[in-house]
Amino acid sequence: MMEPMMVRFRLNGEEVSAPVEPRVHAVDFLREAFELSSPRAGCEHGVCGACTLRVDGAVVRGCLMLGVQLHGTVVETLEGLTASGEIADLQQAFHERNATQCGFCTAGMLMVSQDWLRCAQSCDRGAIREHLSGNYCRCTGYEAIVDAVEKVAHARGLQDTGSDA
Repeated sequence: MMEPMMVRFRLNGEEVSAPVEPRVHAVDFLREAFELSSPRAGCEHGVCGACTLRVDGAVVRGCLMLGVQLHGTVVETLEGLTASGEIADLQQAFHERNATQCGFCTAGMLMVSQDWLRCAQSCDRGAIREHLSGNYCRCTGYEAIVDAVEKVAHARGLQDTGSDA
């Protein structure tokens, strides 16, 4: 067994440090060392999106990163985006559209939805669907989620492109 390494990084706006064994995935490290509940280990193969994090501004799969790779980075989870108010409108839209259902995928869906909203130039349901396609939801059939993201896109001033692909 390898010795734990001390990892220092910014987590949801706060400088943190904790020891982590080199083989531990980032999602497990965040859940265990910092008692975060939003990133979840689902498939553990980077397919389902339940472990989605934002590292240095990019959306990544926490099950495909090791905890030691977080050293020196800026990590944001749903807890941080919620506390900052960055996604309050998105969370409200998910609630209004009943886009949460069982809730297992919700954190990952909110993270990738916000990622799309930050980068989108216009509102296109096909583009929303494509961006969310890497996250699995077994309950909603995705329409409620796409509706919620589209509603927020309009509220944030994005215009329709006319595409509904």
